[in-house]
Amino acid sequence: MANFDQELDATGLNCPLPILRAKKALGGMTSGQVLHIIATDPGSVKDFEAFAKQTGNTLVESKEEGGKFKFLIKKA
Repeated sequence: MANFDQELDATGLNCPLPILRAKKALGGMTSGQVLHIIATDPGSVKDFEAFAKQTGNTLVESKEEGGKFKFLIKKA
């Protein structure tokens, strides 16, 4: 796992909550900072891919580990 500046635990939350929480967290971060998100909703994989494309942020990493989905998003 790469370095990150902030972590968001979205376990147990279903769409669209992980995205909304991530959007809020990224809003308080500066350009170039990395947000690490942990989610349990399988739909979040596609959601975060689309979210990154729509917002211009970079999805640095997306992986599944023991039933949890982990994402690294770098703020544009």
